[in-house]
Amino acid sequence: MADTPASVWRNPVHFVAFGFGSGAAPVAPGTFGTLAAVPLYLLLQYLPLTQYLLVVVVAFVVGCWLCDITSRDIGVHDHGGIVWDEFVGLWVTMIAAPPGWIWIVVGFALFRLFDILKPWPIRWLDRRVGGGFGIMVDDLLAGVFAWVVMQLLHLWVV
Repeated sequence: MADTPASVWRNPVHFVAFGFGSGAAPVAPGTFGTLAAVPLYLLLQYLPLTQYLLVVVVAFVVGCWLCDITSRDIGVHDHGGIVWDEFVGLWVTMIAAPPGWIWIVVGFALFRLFDILKPWPIRWLDRRVGGGFGIMVDDLLAGVFAWVVMQLLHLWVV
């Protein structure tokens, strides 16, 4: 991973794009970014579904802007430390998630799995779509894949 730019600690846009600093982890910044999204999910999970979805949509749209500005400012497209996309990806995974810590762990693991492996069409999007939208969209889709699997697991378990 490229070094963490000093602007992450000075520029509020960069700070949020770097997951409130979690993306500055020296190893596995995507995993640390996803972990940093969990406490916010713990607050969001109590929202009614329509409000939760609204937060996720706004976080995605704002994330496109945050990630685009940050990647252009630091001169690295999809710098490993830009992890706002992981926040949104986890929150997508957790839409209407069953209650309990086990499902948070399952959602976390599934999202990381799809984000790391990037099965088609996630990898295709990751390689071909640029800008802030490109940074965000592959994690959005990884979140959708993880959401589908988690919902199927929940149906199977119940």
